[in-house]
Amino acid sequence: MDNEKQIAEILTGIYGNRLICGEVIGRYDSHVSDRDAKMQVRLLHVDMTSEPMLKDKPRLVSDWDYRTANTKEYTHGIHPYPAMMIPQVARRLIQEYGYPGGILFDPYCGTGTTLLEAFLVGRESVGTDLNPLARLIAKVKTTPIDIIQLDLALERFVDFEIDAVTSSNGRVETPDFPNVDYWFDSRVQRELTLIREYIDLIDDTLIADFFRVAFSLTVRKTSWAKNSEFKLVRIPPESMKDHNPDVFSTMVSILTCSRDAVLQLNNTPDQSVPLPSIYGFNSVAGVPENVIEHDSVDLIVTSPPYGDSRTTVAYGQFSRLSSQWLGYEDASRIDNELMGGSKDQGDVSFEYEALDSTIRKIANANPKRSREVAALFGEYGASLMNVWGGGVG
Repeated sequence: MDNEKQIAEILTGIYGNRLICGEVIGRYDSHVSDRDAKMQVRLLHVDMTSEPMLKDKPRLVSDWDYRTANTKEYTHGIHPYPAMMIPQVARRLIQEYGYPGGILFDPYCGTGTTLLEAFLVGRESVGTDLNPLARLIAKVKTTPIDIIQLDLALERFVDFEIDAVTSSNGRVETPDFPNVDYWFDSRVQRELTLIREYIDLIDDTLIADFFRVAFSLTVRKTSWAKNSEFKLVRIPPESMKDHNPDVFSTMVSILTCSRDAVLQLNNTPDQSVPLPSIYGFNSVAGVPENVIEHDSVDLIVTSPPYGDSRTTVAYGQFSRLSSQWLGYEDASRIDNELMGGSKDQGDVSFEYEALDSTIRKIANANPKRSREVAALFGEYGASLMNVWGGGVG
């Protein structure tokens, strides 16, 4: 199995003994609603010739601290997502290490923060993510839309909203995905169904996808799920009686804010660069050469997965309700498909004592969990070997 030392050597070959790691360290206070206010960005300078890799205390470069930065400028804020990369980090890395005419690759692109930053400075980019909701958001975030046509679409939706509210007689065929009644009030289900059916009739694909992203956030805001959590947790019963969301007004408000974000995107100076190419292939299995030609990528900027979704960052749980309403197949299995989600590789050795000893300690307490951790690191290592060592750039 590819081991940690090999991965370190790959990174050293790319970056030398200088800058090798931009790490976002987030701390979240459940009593504070704005996660970005709790983010710290640390740039670690690590001497890769030493072992263990983090033997010396890393040096904090204070001017990479973006706690006060506007992380929602342009279209970055149209939809929340777990563990999003801070845009200013991606921007600076691209500015310092990229060059005009080069191609950027993000192998864990999520909702497209890096891809959008590449687009804003005129760089061609390619990204992949296994979560279809993340890919949808990334596509919309990085795609300018004719503002006149978008405004007309918004006006038509407002007219539809008025008619729907006044004429709905309750005879609406609501979805039957598992536990829908557990997460949504019956009235909310009917109104969300009306909106979804309306979106499905929009002919313009760009505008329809724009509406779908707003609809996804509307689903989240009008459900009984806690909006302060990325994991899927229902609000307590005593809070449900006071939870009476106006579904259509919520949708209109989100559409309006997103429209303003698109206008800002439209006003970026260079619109000649190709739109980012967004795929759903798994870098653990390899990087398809029909998607990214060998040696065609000159810069990789990414925020790697923090761990398996079930016990760390709940990418799949966060996406589940929206994905079910949008009709994505196997929405409840996304966490299992993500890195380390369900695969059991048995007892393995990574030939890196710090990691192997940690896994042994976990095994003493919970053998099943230790195999899951090993699966995560095994897949993570394979992905890094394919992305960096496999020679995409």
